Amino acid sequence: MKENLVYQKAFKFSIKIVNLYKYLCKYKKEYVLSKQVLRSGTSIGANIKEGIFAQSKKDFLSKMNIALKECSETAYWLELLTATNYMDANASKSILGECTELNKILVSIVKTTKEKLTIN
Repeated sequence: MKENLVYQKAFKFSIKIVNLYKYLCKYKKEYVLSKQVLRSGTSIGANIKEGIFAQSKKDFLSKMNIALKECSETAYWLELLTATNYMDANASKSILGECTELNKILVSIVKTTKEKLTIN
């Protein structure tokens, strides 16, 4: 199977989210918001991986839509962690930038897939 670039990006993003979670728990003693960002941030890649092996185009679209929603939710938690001073602006800018990039890719995938489904 050829490499899937959006999955690779999401996997690398998930690693950063896991490391952020560990940092927030260990150094900031923050357990509630960090668990939320861990759940949504790692769910992006999991749904993309499921979508790669979807049973149909509709199933693929559903998984990509879920990944997109999780990506949007993750951006919210990252913004909230920054606004409440659990993350500094520089760290936030970097990881939020990656989240935004994933979001744009997923929006494009969802849009293209919807167009292909209406054509067929």
